[in-house]
Amino acid sequence: MLAVFIALLLAMAGGLRGAGPAAGMDALPESSESARAAAIADTMEGARYQPVFAVVTRDDGADLTEADAAAVETLRSDLAEVSGREAIGPMPAEDGEAMMVMTTVDSEADNDTIDAAITDLRTAADDATPERLTVSVTGGPAVGSDIRGAFAGANFTLLAVTIAVVAVLLLLTYRSPILWLIPLSIVALADGAAGALTSMLGEQFSLAFDAGVISVLVFGAGTNYALLLISRYREELHRHHDHRAALAHAWIRTAPAIIASNVTVVLALMTLLAAVMPATRGLGIAAAAGLLVALIAVLFPLTALLAVVGRRVFWPFVPRAADAADAATRRDDAEHGPFAAVARTVTRRPVVAAVVSVLLMAVLATGLLGTRVGLAQDEQFASANESSTGFAAMAEHYGAGESAPHQIVVREDSADAAVEIAESVPGIDRVSVSGTTPDGWAVLSAVGTAQPESPEAFEEVEGLRTALHSLAGADALVGGTTASALDVRADSTRDLLVVAPMILGVVLIVLMVLLRAVVAPLVLLTVNVASSVAAIGLGLWAGRLLLDIPALDVTVPLLAFLFLVALGVDYTIFLVHRARHEAATHGTTQGMVRAVGSTGVVITSAGVVLAAVFAALGVLPLVVLGQLGLIVGLGVLLDTLLVRTVLVPALFALIGDRMWWPSRPARR
Repeated sequence: MLAVFIALLLAMAGGLRGAGPAAGMDALPESSESARAAAIADTMEGARYQPVFAVVTRDDGADLTEADAAAVETLRSDLAEVSGREAIGPMPAEDGEAMMVMTTVDSEADNDTIDAAITDLRTAADDATPERLTVSVTGGPAVGSDIRGAFAGANFTLLAVTIAVVAVLLLLTYRSPILWLIPLSIVALADGAAGALTSMLGEQFSLAFDAGVISVLVFGAGTNYALLLISRYREELHRHHDHRAALAHAWIRTAPAIIASNVTVVLALMTLLAAVMPATRGLGIAAAAGLLVALIAVLFPLTALLAVVGRRVFWPFVPRAADAADAATRRDDAEHGPFAAVARTVTRRPVVAAVVSVLLMAVLATGLLGTRVGLAQDEQFASANESSTGFAAMAEHYGAGESAPHQIVVREDSADAAVEIAESVPGIDRVSVSGTTPDGWAVLSAVGTAQPESPEAFEEVEGLRTALHSLAGADALVGGTTASALDVRADSTRDLLVVAPMILGVVLIVLMVLLRAVVAPLVLLTVNVASSVAAIGLGLWAGRLLLDIPALDVTVPLLAFLFLVALGVDYTIFLVHRARHEAATHGTTQGMVRAVGSTGVVITSAGVVLAAVFAALGVLPLVVLGQLGLIVGLGVLLDTLLVRTVLVPALFALIGDRMWWPSRPARR
């Protein structure tokens, strides 16, 4: 069994590798107005050559001198020679503190060619300007090059950090220099196979997603499943002399909970197919495929490997089967462990525990109040780069809207009327015709006065759309950077309102089937939603106070809600599945105490591992991924330490046997 499945995982890792996702987290649906405008504008003659700007300022902030102007003239010549295209400039700013030179780059070339061209232009710019001047090369192609450069090696760094975090936490959990290698090696194989499978799916179905998120999910979920299985295996080794009999009992006891947990998350992920945002939809398919690989890896090759290596893999704390006398004296964690003691204290005063827990979550949820949704163009990177520096200089010296004009597409015979109408829109400084397409469209450039992707810039886009859509026969479309951000916000809000209820429905049905009850699933789902809202609020507090993150990215609420609800249900299933088993003998309240005592260590360990793995997303350069990792990581800890340990036992003590309705009350 071990040989077959390891060969299968290796074959998947080596044989399924595709070109990867077709787009990243910033992909827009083709039906959006900004995407349709961009598609038409791309057919304009010469549209393949995109502008690149070299913005020059003095280090001391003073006005540029005649000598500086001569240096900029030399810069213009050098940039034209390097690009092989005409360079326009110098274009002085009205305040006299900056000059700008523009040339173009072939945007239809492959990424390596574009990156090399941007590097050559920046080298030439640095060589042509004296030390007293600062030059920043920016523009669309330069932004793309900087993004690719920031991610160069980032996925390897993420994988290395993830493996290191999991290794350390497994070592601390198992206190064995050997055992941690067993689950880590299998989960690493599963990650390789899942990466190849999702890469192939991305190529075949033109999916948009971030591969780093998939890797984090596979490592986090796979390690959690392994922790649950190995924890029960170690428990059974104290009861069986034959380690394979112990492993069989552990597998039978934990497989239903692991499968139910996995199916819940996979079904929740598949609800993302109802989303219109390509990145959200693609992430659902890719993540579901990755989690199924993690499930297979834990249930089969990991179990087979544990059967092969035997109980000595737990060295130096090798669990031994106890005789009757030893079994009588050995401490039962379900009754006398630290988590059982906490649960017992909670169930003695359930009202106090529940009220304090709810009030604490309400306080954490206040982080949502007054939060701005949507990151501006210069807020999306974790660290500054040359493109963002150049855009900032353009905004300061040439006007905020110069760096990202609004793009308008109208029928060619309506161009003059469209220019006149657009110039009358509040916030629009000037409008000009950029060119025409072979199909009879005119492409206009409208320069606004607001910072791109700011609330004021969104008002400019909405004003342009309202004014131009009423122009008869123009078929006007408004696009550009700010319009794209506005469309992303609208589509992300729609996805949250449509998909979030579907996620809750899936989770509720799975809990009802697993627990054969109605009351308990409704209570647990309500608690899970409240915990998720509190976690997002906590993440926003931490982001503002510790990391200076000014706003919540528009794509984060849905993804954070999905991961917090779906992954939080993992621990609910682990705990309540054990509680139902214990309740048949000890009653509902004492059964929950024993369940918390038995699963407390493994759930806490799993929660800490999952939180740390998601926190590893912070090594990636995009703020949206770091924000997602921070919120989910803190949410998992909140769910593990407060909800599962305090609030859920308190609610079970308050409601009692009615939790299992309409099933028969647990036999005492």
